[in-house]
Amino acid sequence: MENQINNRLKAYIELVRPFTLLAPIIVSICIMIASYKYNQNTNDIVNLFLTMILPASISLAILNGASNVLNQVTDIKSDKISKPYRPICKGIVSKKEAAIISLVLYATSISLAFFINTMFLVFILMITFFTVTYSVPPRCKDILFVNQLWVGIPRGLLGILASWSVFGNALETLPLTIGVLAMVFLIGGSITKDIIDSEADKTTGTKTLVNTYGLRRAAIIVFPFMFCPFAFIPMLIDSGTLAPQFFILSFLAIPSAYIFYLMIKDSKKQRHLENTPSWALMYVTYFFLAFGFSVITITG
Repeated sequence: MENQINNRLKAYIELVRPFTLLAPIIVSICIMIASYKYNQNTNDIVNLFLTMILPASISLAILNGASNVLNQVTDIKSDKISKPYRPICKGIVSKKEAAIISLVLYATSISLAFFINTMFLVFILMITFFTVTYSVPPRCKDILFVNQLWVGIPRGLLGILASWSVFGNALETLPLTIGVLAMVFLIGGSITKDIIDSEADKTTGTKTLVNTYGLRRAAIIVFPFMFCPFAFIPMLIDSGTLAPQFFILSFLAIPSAYIFYLMIKDSKKQRHLENTPSWALMYVTYFFLAFGFSVITITG
């Protein structure tokens, strides 16, 4: 009985894919602290961390977890081919049960957003729209090029704007600029998640850049999206859009170029993760963008 409970709890944890939740938690906390400092907030940061920052970051993380579970519910045919070890494929968790878990997670995320502010709630609802329409038929995930936008917009632009809105105006130039840079990077970098699913996606009717053009051509197509956001930072500084201290972020063009190299040279799944080295480096690069932006904003 105890083993069954433990196996069920382990399956629930696997459903939400904990590693992918690090991105919304780390990125959102960094951006919120930067927003707090940039807007010269004089309230107690410790109190605000407990009452605003932590609940808001948990809301974003839970929202990501909800979309992960929903995607597994609607991706069962593909997962049976490329990821048969997932809980639904193994029969540990039923599709109906997983759908209920996803619904509860969505409701929890939105409920937490109510206690932050109206603008944050609006962004949470917008992200919810993108994640639901990505997975639920007629699925944007199945449409070539659109599927890249449906990952980059909510996880890059809207996620950063939502975090900034906790303490500041999300429509100011600074958060919008960083949000657009993150969005463009993720529009390109998100194809790393499609590498090991290439054949399964093709079999089940999902058109991705990888299974449509082949890995090498797909990598060439998205390389400008990964590289240019950072390479263009000096131009943004020269135009006055960004302050000079943000120049250091342009060095993230280096790991972006290495992601391109890894996509072509090492397309095998990592032992301890659910995807390829290029996918892991894509997440790490995104972390450093958010962390670097926050440190510069706080200290600058």
